[in-house]
Amino acid sequence: MNAVLKTVPPAGQPQPYERPEIVRQPAVHDSAAIQRPLSTFENLYRHSGVRKVMILLLLALVWEVYGRWLDNALLFPSFSDTVRAFFGGIGSGVLIDRAAVSMKTLLIGYSIGIALATLLTTLAISSRIGTDFLETLTSMFNPLPAIALLPLALIWFGLGNGSIVFVLVHSVLWAVALNTHAGFRGVSQTMRMVGQNYGLKGFKLVRLILIPAAFGSILTGLKVGWAFAWRTLIAAELVFGVSSGSGGLGWFIFENRNQLETANVFAGLFFVILIGLCVENFIFATIERKTIRRWGMQNH
Repeated sequence: MNAVLKTVPPAGQPQPYERPEIVRQPAVHDSAAIQRPLSTFENLYRHSGVRKVMILLLLALVWEVYGRWLDNALLFPSFSDTVRAFFGGIGSGVLIDRAAVSMKTLLIGYSIGIALATLLTTLAISSRIGTDFLETLTSMFNPLPAIALLPLALIWFGLGNGSIVFVLVHSVLWAVALNTHAGFRGVSQTMRMVGQNYGLKGFKLVRLILIPAAFGSILTGLKVGWAFAWRTLIAAELVFGVSSGSGGLGWFIFENRNQLETANVFAGLFFVILIGLCVENFIFATIERKTIRRWGMQNH
């Protein structure tokens, strides 16, 4: 027979306080309120694309109201006038041809800039003198606006695509190189040592270890380089973007400004913005979704 021993404190000492157990019943809530389905507006609002479209529609509405209130198509055409001019340029093929010229030139300069940035960052990550070389060049040339090189470009390459490609390479190179090098330096030493233990050196180490680990910073550099290149291209074409009787979107804007076709000027600017939005929200967003988000390197 088991005996239960109970310890009794000596006389004169306070008796232990025995607290009765308190059981609280959980409050009863209406389950219907918790399980209430989201409304159509709430479902749509959860998507970032829908929110961005709403913002664009709001801006278009403000543009239309201000244009109608000002009532001066030469100074500030309304949104509807700009849309008519835009579709007129698309229908005639003028805007398409000008955009094709601009995109062809942009891709050439953008590709050369990325190739040179890859070369410089590979040298920088491979040796200390390469790092010093890249840091010295970026501190010298990165603050220099690409458009400031137009006079030199005219002297060296003449009037035409060669000058535009030169300033595009300058606008892309330093942004991509800086972000790529910063991403490479942020890769842990453990991952570097793992690659070196497998005998990876130079470009192989960069391609197989550093680029996947630093791809978030690299993609940021590509986005910044694209934005700089697109702005530089339009500005350069406004100055000397005509070659062999044809030019890009910047030259289209410049021509219509001289002819006081303000609606066409806005249509050209509208097309520049539209191309920028498409590249950012489709091309770069797709790359980001299939790489760094898929690899778990960034929150959705």
